[in-house]
Amino acid sequence: MRDDEKLIAYFKSLVYFEDLAPDVLGRLVSYAQRQSFTPNEIIFLENEPSKGLWLVEEGRVKIYKLNPDGREHVLRIFGDKDTFNDIPAFDNGTNPANAMALSDCILWVLPCEMIQELILRDGRFALRVIQILSRRVRGLIRQIEELALYSVIVRVARLVINQVDDPALSGQGVTRATIASHLATTPQTISTALRELEIAGAIVFDRHKIVIVREDILRSIAML
Repeated sequence: MRDDEKLIAYFKSLVYFEDLAPDVLGRLVSYAQRQSFTPNEIIFLENEPSKGLWLVEEGRVKIYKLNPDGREHVLRIFGDKDTFNDIPAFDNGTNPANAMALSDCILWVLPCEMIQELILRDGRFALRVIQILSRRVRGLIRQIEELALYSVIVRVARLVINQVDDPALSGQGVTRATIASHLATTPQTISTALRELEIAGAIVFDRHKIVIVREDILRSIAML
């Protein structure tokens, strides 16, 4: 049995909904559908009709595409309190990529019609949607730029820095192979780059955890 008060508090912690009134949040919660997934379970497939906006309560999710040869490229990794598959929730299109659970996941999905109704009724919410989508487009442009213009060690250094502010990039289910697929390289190359960062004095390993010991060196290698 779900606790709607806790669910409303969870919705209010999400970037899209943090400014909404309690009655609006309550209405959204009443339409939210809970979904649970196990590691490596498909959440949805590319070109399928979208169920709506997905919300991560707990776990890690990867968004990925496959090339004609079946090689995977991870576009994004999402974690607690993230949202994903935003675009088809707003334009009624199909899923633009595949989604898979990297760990045990508790997710919620809000039907497209609820999101679109809220956009029509609430100008502030509509503006927030535009701002969030704009940030995500900028992020995708930055990702394409890094893949096209920078070496693997630069990309790995930037990922290590980003992990500090984005917990979704580490944790249960986020393997070296997943990171390699995200950076368009191989797990062996990732390991080599991490060793180079360690030799340079930027990081050390605490068992399987990466610890930044000289952020200035790491940022210099990351060209930031």
